[in-house]
Amino acid sequence: MDVSDWLRDLGGVARRGTLLRLVVRGELDRALSAGLVVRDSRGIYALPEADAAVRAAARVGGVVGLTSAALRHGWAVAMVPPEPCVIVSRGRKFRGRPHGVRLLVAELGSDEVRDGTTVEQVTLEHCLRHLPFAEALTVADSALREGFPSTELADLAGRAEGPGSRQMRRVAQASDARAANPFESFLRAICLDVPGLEVEPQVVIRDGGFVARVDLADRRLRLVLEADSFEWHGKRSALASDARRYNRLVVLGWLVLRFSYEDVMFHPDDVRQTLSDAVALAELLRKQASRGKPAA
Repeated sequence: MDVSDWLRDLGGVARRGTLLRLVVRGELDRALSAGLVVRDSRGIYALPEADAAVRAAARVGGVVGLTSAALRHGWAVAMVPPEPCVIVSRGRKFRGRPHGVRLLVAELGSDEVRDGTTVEQVTLEHCLRHLPFAEALTVADSALREGFPSTELADLAGRAEGPGSRQMRRVAQASDARAANPFESFLRAICLDVPGLEVEPQVVIRDGGFVARVDLADRRLRLVLEADSFEWHGKRSALASDARRYNRLVVLGWLVLRFSYEDVMFHPDDVRQTLSDAVALAELLRKQASRGKPAA
C-alpha cells in the first residue's frame, strides 16, 4: 500500500513516527511533495480531504464540522468522510442540494468557530451526538489521546440535552485515551454491546519473565482480543513473534481471539456473535476450573 492507503487505515491522520514505521522516509517525502498527504503546523500528517473540506465550506457559506473538523484537529476517525462535512445555518438557501458535501444544519456562535472550523468542544459535541456510537467513540478516544481533557469531555456530555444527549454520555463514559488506534476503538465499541464482556485497552500481561501488551483484555474471563492490523505483519519476523506471543498466552490460560480490520469495520454483527460465543466458552472454562474438572 502507498502512504495514502496507510494513512486512511490509520483514521486519516497520523504522526510522522507512526508513518515511518510503515513506509520509508523517501516515500513519505514524495507523497508530501505530490500533495497526496498534507502536514499541519503541529507536524501531524493528514489526507488532503482535510484541506478540501475548508474549500467546500467556503463554497457553500458554511464551516467545517463533524468528522471533517475532527481531522483538522488532528483526531483520527473510524471512516474518512467520502464528502466534506459542512455545517450551515438554518436560513441558508441553495438552488438545489450542493454537490459533493454532507450538510448539517446548526446555529453556531462566533466563539464556536475558529479558522472556518468548529472548535474542539463543538466538534466533539456534534460527533458524539450525531455519529453512530462506534464512530463517535473512535473520535472521543482519539481526542483524549491527543490531549483533550477527560474532565472537559465529561462536563460536555453531562450538560448535554435533547436528541443524542444519552449517547453523548455513554460515549464519554466509555472513552479511553489508552486506545491505540481507530480499529481498536471500533472493536471495543462492539464489545460494549456484548453482555458479560468487560474489556480494557492496551493491557499488559506478565508471568515470570514473559510480558505481553495486548489490544483488549477481559481480566475476569482471561479473554484477549487482538485487532490484527496491517502494522504488525509486514515482515516474517513480526509474524513469528506474534505466533510465539499468542501461543504463550494460550498456555497461560488466556483465550485469544484475533480480528481482521475488514471484519470489525464491515461485518460487526459477525464479530459481535463471535464475542458472545467466546464469553459463553470463557464462562464455561471458569466454572470447570473452579470445580477442578478438565475442559471438555
